Amino acid sequence: MDIHLIREAVNQGDWSFTEHAVRQMRDRRIKVDEVQQAILNGEIIEKYPDDKYSPSCLVYGQTVAQKRLHVVCSLPPFVRIVTVYEPNQEEWIDYRRRKK
Repeated sequence: MDIHLIREAVNQGDWSFTEHAVRQMRDRRIKVDEVQQAILNGEIIEKYPDDKYSPSCLVYGQTVAQKRLHVVCSLPPFVRIVTVYEPNQEEWIDYRRRKK
């Protein structure tokens, strides 16, 4: 799993969203361009090689407005956004490491 491959796919428009991600984004008022910004400025903080449908990862990034987002992406064969949320400081250290 490589952030550069994910960024390249996003830049080329070669990515999609699960129905779950679309619902979560609507409910949480997160826009597609914010997800794009977070990925393009973000870093992979967790990898899930044995995820249910295909390998995936958790990307932490910020929008240009400094909104912090976590984006779960699956890859390969193409980038698919599984879910998106604003991380809770009670559960995360510096938004990058899970609290034990």
